[in-house]
Amino acid sequence: MPLFVHCCHCRWCQRETGSAFVLNALIETECVELPDGAPEMVATPSASGKGQHIARCPHCRVALWSHYAGAGQKFAFVRVGTLDDPDRFPPDIHIFTMSKQPWVILPESVPVMREYYDRETYWPKASLERRAALLAKSST
Repeated sequence: MPLFVHCCHCRWCQRETGSAFVLNALIETECVELPDGAPEMVATPSASGKGQHIARCPHCRVALWSHYAGAGQKFAFVRVGTLDDPDRFPPDIHIFTMSKQPWVILPESVPVMREYYDRETYWPKASLERRAALLAKSST
């Protein structure tokens, strides 16, 4: 299960995906399983200026997940549309909605952030604990 699912409406994600937003399920990288082969990691620029690494399928070249500088290699932002059952992972939050496409209608039942958000406020306790455990494990 993902730690949290972001629906990002920033212009950078719009440009990168060629769509109105990207839907990313944040999960521990060690939990990501590929059915066939290793992904090709492609370094790309990002709006933060710190860049990101996009894991692409070696066969079809589709973006599978990203590693962002802030989260590092320990966490993968998996493109929900690439999963076997993407319907299981709707967004937990909409972010950077200041630049969302005007025709995208957001549900009232999901938090909407003009920019980013405070993880401690929005993540479930179990997800915060998983994140802390992984960070603690990797710092020893």
